[in-house]
Amino acid sequence: MQDTDSKSPTGALRIALVAHDKKKDDLIEWVGKHLHLLEKAELFATGTTGGRLLKAFPDLNLTPLFSGPLGGDQQIGAMIAEKRLDGLIFFVDPLSPMPHDVDVKALNRLAIVYDLPMACSATTANFVMLGLVEQKFGSMEAA
Repeated sequence: MQDTDSKSPTGALRIALVAHDKKKDDLIEWVGKHLHLLEKAELFATGTTGGRLLKAFPDLNLTPLFSGPLGGDQQIGAMIAEKRLDGLIFFVDPLSPMPHDVDVKALNRLAIVYDLPMACSATTANFVMLGLVEQKFGSMEAA
């Protein structure tokens, strides 16, 4: 197994943002509440989620990927395997059918295999961000 453990050239947090259709508004709201931290991060987001985030917050350092079912989930999966992410924020809608459920499960599995912090709701995302910031910078004030 390749151990790349690549570091961000800027030292910034590297976070992937994904949201199912009915959770996109929740993710945009969550990003807005954490803008002071996320403006300093390197962000990656799948398809429509990335477009909506950039429209709401044009100054974010966000790289849009393909739509999840069209390869975006696999792009994020590769980034996890290559250790190019510090965290994954994936707002899942557990009440809607997911035609690409296999892709979602693959991301979950990779996050577990590579011990990547992953959040599936706003509350868990708050804790993941707190942990990532404290681990990387020592405190919220230093971030």
